[in-house]
Amino acid sequence: MKKSISVLLSVVFFVACQTDDDIPKTYEEGTNEYVNDWIYTQMKRYYYWNQSMPGRGNLSLPPKEYFGSLVNKNDRFSYAIHTSSAETFPQSLRNSFGFDFSFIVYEGQVYGVVMYVLSNSPAERNGLERGNLISAIDGTAFNQGNYNSLYQDLSVAKAASLQIVTYSEKSGFTAAKQINISQGFTLLQPVLSHVIPYQNHKVGYVEIPHFDVGLSQSLLNVFQDFKNQSVTEVVVDLRYNGGGDVSSAAALSILLAPNIRPADQFIRFKGNSNGGEVNQTFQESLEMNESKVSFEALRAAHPQIRRVYVLCSNHTASASEIIINNLKPFMEVITIGEKTVGKDVASFPIEDDRIAGIQAKWILYPAIYKLFNANGEGNYASGIQPTIMLEEFQGLEVFPLGNTNEILLRQALNSISGNGSSMKSQMIQTLQKQKPNVLSEPLIIKKGVLKITGKNESFNY
Repeated sequence: MKKSISVLLSVVFFVACQTDDDIPKTYEEGTNEYVNDWIYTQMKRYYYWNQSMPGRGNLSLPPKEYFGSLVNKNDRFSYAIHTSSAETFPQSLRNSFGFDFSFIVYEGQVYGVVMYVLSNSPAERNGLERGNLISAIDGTAFNQGNYNSLYQDLSVAKAASLQIVTYSEKSGFTAAKQINISQGFTLLQPVLSHVIPYQNHKVGYVEIPHFDVGLSQSLLNVFQDFKNQSVTEVVVDLRYNGGGDVSSAAALSILLAPNIRPADQFIRFKGNSNGGEVNQTFQESLEMNESKVSFEALRAAHPQIRRVYVLCSNHTASASEIIINNLKPFMEVITIGEKTVGKDVASFPIEDDRIAGIQAKWILYPAIYKLFNANGEGNYASGIQPTIMLEEFQGLEVFPLGNTNEILLRQALNSISGNGSSMKSQMIQTLQKQKPNVLSEPLIIKKGVLKITGKNESFNY
C-alpha cells in the first residue's frame, strides 16, 4: 500500500508540474493551430534563442504573425514563407527587378543613384545602368519627405516607370528619359575580373555578386588567370554581395589564404543546447556542397599574396562577412568602404511535410547557428567596421565597378601603392534608407531542406 501511494503521489506531482507546453495536443489539419503548433515545436528545437522564446501562446494567430511573435527582438534575419503566398516572401528590388539604389541630395534635389544592375536582369534589359540618377517614380519626384515610402512601394511593385538622368563632369546632366521596368527572373550572376597594372604592382580585381552553390570552378578559373599573370595583390569586391553558400565562400578563402592546410579550422558554428558546437576545416566546409573542385586544385591556383583588400558596404552580409572575419586568423584583411550588415547567423530551411502530397506548405528559416572564426572571434551582429571608412558616393559621377576611377577601388590602389590617404567631396549629401528586417535568403550550409514528417528525430542537427 505504501508503494502504491508513493507511485500515485509521484504521478500527481509530475502532472501538476507539467505546463500546457509539455502536454501533446492534436489539431485539425489545415488550421492555424495545426500549423502554429508545428512552428513552435521546430523553433523550440532548432532556434538559436530557443531559451528566450515565450510559451505557445495564441495558436489561432495567422502563422506568419505567430512566427514573428516567437522571434527574439535582436534577430533581424529569421523568417517564414508559404510556398503559395507571394506576400510572405521577403521582397526586394534585387529579387524583383535586379538592381538597387541609394539616395543622395544635390542642390536641394533628391536623387536615387543606381548602385548596381545585375546581368541579364529586367533592369538591365530595359537599359538601366550603374550610376543612373532616378529623379521620379511613376511621375512622383523624390523629396526628403517621401523618398523612403517611394522606395518601399517600389520594392513590392509589379512594374514601374522611372525617370532618370545621367551625369559626367565633362558634359553635365543628360536630358531626362523614362525607363519602364517589370518584375522578372534574373539568372545566376557571372564573376567579373581583370588584372590592373598599377605602378610596380599587378593587381587582380574580382567582383563577386553572390556566393552561388557551385561557384568554386569560376573562382578557380579567375585565380588561375591571376597566378598566370603573376599578380602581387588581390582586391575582392563584395560590396553588393549579400551572401549565399558557405562552400563557395570556403573556396574563395582557400584561394586567398597563404600557408593553409586542409585540416586547418575554417569556421565554428555554435547552436543551442540541442545543436551544440560544430567545427569545420577548410576541406570540410568546401565539401559540404562542392564535389567537383578539390582543396588541392584551389591551392594550386593561390597567387603569391600575403594580404587581401575587400571592398564592402552596408549590403555586404552573411557569407561575405565570413570571408572578412574567417580569413583574419590566416592573413591580413584590409576592408574599405562602409560597415557591413552584421549577419553573424546561419540557418537552414525547415519544411512542413506532414501532409503527404501537399505542395503548398510553410517553410521556416530560423537563425540556428552563430558564426565564429578559428580564433573564436565573431559576435559582429552590429556589423564589421571597415579598416578604411569611405563612402562610395561622393560625387554625381559614378564609375562602373572595376573602373580604376571608382572611389573604393581607387582607394585600394592608393593603399597598395603606399598612399593611404583618401579624399572626400562635399558636393552631395547621402540620405539614410530604411531597410527590411531580413535578407532575402539564408546562409546556405547544405543544399536542400530539412523535411519534418512527424516522425521521431534526433535533436542533433
